Amino acid sequence: MKTAFITGASSGIGWAAAVALGRAGFQLVLTGRRLERLQELARELGDQVPTHLLTFDVRDRAAVEAAVASLPAEFADVDVLINNAGNAHGLAPIQQGNPDDWDAMLDGNVKGLLYVSRAVLPAMTRRNTGHIINIGSIAGHETYANGNVYCASKAAVAALTKGMRLDLLPHHIRVAEVNPGAVETEFSQVRFKGDTERAAGVYQGYEALRAEDVADLLAFMVTRPAHVNIAEVLILPAAQGAATVIRKE
Repeated sequence: MKTAFITGASSGIGWAAAVALGRAGFQLVLTGRRLERLQELARELGDQVPTHLLTFDVRDRAAVEAAVASLPAEFADVDVLINNAGNAHGLAPIQQGNPDDWDAMLDGNVKGLLYVSRAVLPAMTRRNTGHIINIGSIAGHETYANGNVYCASKAAVAALTKGMRLDLLPHHIRVAEVNPGAVETEFSQVRFKGDTERAAGVYQGYEALRAEDVADLLAFMVTRPAHVNIAEVLILPAAQGAATVIRKE
């Protein structure tokens, strides 16, 4: 049974990806900061899907390295890595931005992806096989007003994905990026620091993507034949034409 390692599995796209990959026949390493949520997910998956839970913050390099090193032998040879953990904090012009928000986004979206990838890659390079999918964003390809640092962090994910694909090509490791548009998850609640009314307003008047829509795509990508790499996907709700252009009824 192949092993998939999913970061940020305690909610949203990560949670849905775990369900989709479990159905596709993978055993799962589920990681996140909220142990009780990971335990709830493992119960939902049931006994048919072997799981191993790791709690750490991707921004903490020592914690990442210790967690990956602790994997039991049956989960240690990771076949698929879904770098999903990330965040958006605030929506302000650069001159009014909060440096703490900047640190959270750059540390989580960029450095966290690097820390996890670096810890997991020896299991792939040793066996000359593997598949990495980085969750980017339309924001990494279209910068929008007040999105400055978040957009920059996701642009970095796009650049890193291309660089990883080149560097890992000799090791037969597929590297890809999925760039969602508007997905209704906890994303906006985090961005707006718990302002549920403002967060809900982001998704009013049209049908946004659901986390399950992105998860279905991920399951399709990782079950393609070994000679196929779906290297980059932009997935939008039908009502979205660009990062900040959405048709509302």
